[in-house]
Amino acid sequence: MMLNWKNFDQLDSYKELKEAKAVCLKDVMSGESGAERVKSYSVPMAEGLAYNFAAKAVDDAILADLKKLAEEAQLTEKFEALYNGEMINTGEKRLVLHHLTRGQLGQDVTADGVNKREFYENEQKKIADFAAKVHSGQLTNENGEKFTTVVQIGIGGSDLGPRAMYLALENWARKQGKLKMDAKFISNVDPDDAAAVLNAVDAAHTIFILVSKSGTTLETLTNETFVKNALVKAGLNPARHMIAVTSETSPLAKNEGYLAAFFMDDYIGGRYSSTSAVGGAVLSLAFGPDVFADFLEGAAAEDRCAANPDLMQNAAMLDALIGVYERNFLGYESTAILPYSQALSRFPAHLQQLDMESNGKSVNRFGEPVDYVTGPVIFGEPGTNGQHSFYQLLHQGKNIVPLQFVGFRQNQAGMDDEIQGSTSQQKLCANVAAQIVAFACGKEDENRNKNFEGGRPSSIIIGDQVNPRTLGALLAHFENKVMFQGFVWNLNSFDQEGVQLGKTLAKKVLAHDTDGALAVYSQLLNI
Repeated sequence: MMLNWKNFDQLDSYKELKEAKAVCLKDVMSGESGAERVKSYSVPMAEGLAYNFAAKAVDDAILADLKKLAEEAQLTEKFEALYNGEMINTGEKRLVLHHLTRGQLGQDVTADGVNKREFYENEQKKIADFAAKVHSGQLTNENGEKFTTVVQIGIGGSDLGPRAMYLALENWARKQGKLKMDAKFISNVDPDDAAAVLNAVDAAHTIFILVSKSGTTLETLTNETFVKNALVKAGLNPARHMIAVTSETSPLAKNEGYLAAFFMDDYIGGRYSSTSAVGGAVLSLAFGPDVFADFLEGAAAEDRCAANPDLMQNAAMLDALIGVYERNFLGYESTAILPYSQALSRFPAHLQQLDMESNGKSVNRFGEPVDYVTGPVIFGEPGTNGQHSFYQLLHQGKNIVPLQFVGFRQNQAGMDDEIQGSTSQQKLCANVAAQIVAFACGKEDENRNKNFEGGRPSSIIIGDQVNPRTLGALLAHFENKVMFQGFVWNLNSFDQEGVQLGKTLAKKVLAHDTDGALAVYSQLLNI
């Protein structure tokens, strides 16, 4: 089938959605109609998760329009083209293959003369073998002692995703007896970041993972040198404590300064790399290769759901299209990610990069300006903390912000005593249920200061517990949601030229090659 890469506003369904009758969320979510809506407006996901969109301002008529949009924008066909190895990253002339790190959705994909699925599997096997040697004590430090801690050095996608995944599973692993090594992360070039981590670990029993695809990332190499200097000062040989995750062509690939090197390639962007060696090395060392494998299985299962052409059986596609409707036709500029799970404390930060770096674009995939808004501003914090922070604006501010809740019926720790008539988990879940209805329905009060307008849309992904498989499915859901939205907006969601200019100017500052305002700012900061 021939793919048509048209701008969103050139589609017939754009015009239909523009003329669609608005839904009064407060009306449809009140009383018995609201109860029936909650029961019926739900889509199954992988690993027992479900996407419930009852509190979104859509009805059957708008859903029908969104279905037409999915078909006209060829979302299923474009996803199929992506996972079958077509060149989707037009900015960098690259394939987009992060789905292959966790499974084969379509035909074999060969690039650079290599079967890429086999390549990713081989790297996972190498990491698993290395982790097994570390855990068994076959691979030790200079004194023959086991390593107990792993520290990842990387920035952007080499930090945000792996860090969020580690924190999401840390307490689960402790409870299950699967925490093999503590993990910490160094990302900021601010020396206080690296110093804080080094002060918190026993360097003699620590493996450091340097993550840089090119082997030239300024912040990462600066932190590597910082760490190596600290190791030398402690009388340790850095080469016995460091491994690299990089590309096969980088200067780190075949370097005697590392215990081992594991490879990624140019077909996986940093923000999509948690299921590659970038996440695989640290998660396999921290929890064991079997846990990482379960994480990959959960992601692969949700990828298969995203390939379903039936919109009402494809949560990622539906979530994406409702988000497009809110952004382009309801005029909402932001989206808040609100996980009611402390395990997902850094998940909003990861999704912030995933979404805003992918779809924060003003030109289409051919470099031509678009005449419509694209990706929203993403922010968020875990509940219930956020309720005591920015929910005031969400409830009563002038800006309506769509909300994406995530909630689980069970905690990870297995500790949940009854306190004042209910358990902590019940209190947590009661809060998320209450917030959904409060945002949608509001509350009338003659005292305007206590009046809640309502009409604030939200969705929720519900599951039983945060574990490796559900975490993998949750990650894949949002990756695929962002991909589908990029297809609708006719963007290239897989490059990030917007991060380059600042890097270039920073190098000029460090080389003292500045003039004008840049020179004055450099002087003010004692550079």
